[in-house]
Amino acid sequence: MGYELVTVTRDCKAITIPYGTDTMLFKDEKVYITQTLGGSFTVQRDNGQLVRIDGPNADALGKEVPEEAKVFKVKYDDQKPLDDKEIEKQVMQRLKTCYDPEIPVDIVELGLIYSCVIKDHPEGGKKVDVVMTLTAPGCGMSGVLKTEIEEKLSRIQGVREAYVEVTFEPPWNQSLMTEAARLQLGMM
Repeated sequence: MGYELVTVTRDCKAITIPYGTDTMLFKDEKVYITQTLGGSFTVQRDNGQLVRIDGPNADALGKEVPEEAKVFKVKYDDQKPLDDKEIEKQVMQRLKTCYDPEIPVDIVELGLIYSCVIKDHPEGGKKVDVVMTLTAPGCGMSGVLKTEIEEKLSRIQGVREAYVEVTFEPPWNQSLMTEAARLQLGMM
C-alpha cells in the first residue's frame, strides 16, 4: 500500500487514534497520509502515531476539502420534508461515508450499525436513532465517530434530530462484517 508523504503547511488540530484525544500537527512536520475516506484524513507521524485530520483542515495537508466534509447547514424550517423511504435511503448513504480511521471499510460494511430507527419528531420532521458499536470497547474514537454521524445525519433534508448510542452489547466480532468487507480486508 503506497502512502503519500506530505509536509504540513500550517499548525492543525488533530485527534489521536485510537485514544480520541486532541493533539496538534505542526507546520513543516512531515506525515504520511494513510487513509482518505469519509471526508477525513488519517496520517502517520514519524514516531508511528496515527492521527485523524477533519476534512475542513485538508489545506494543512495541501489537499482540497473533500465534498463530504463541506458543511452546508440548512435551517430546518426552510426544508421541504422528504418521505420516509427517501430519508431511510439517505441515512444509509450517509452512514456509508463514515469510516473507522484505522480500517478502510465503512461502518455499515464493518457491521458496526446494530439498528437505525426513523420516527416522527414531536416538533415536526424526523428523528433518526442509531445504535452502533465499535471494533474494540476501549476505543477512544467513539465520541468522534458519534459526533460525525450525528452531524452527517442531521444534514439530511427533513431530519430535525439525529442521535447515536454507542453500545458494546453484544460485542462486535468479524462475523458481523459483510462478505465484501471481509474480501476487501483479505479475510476470505
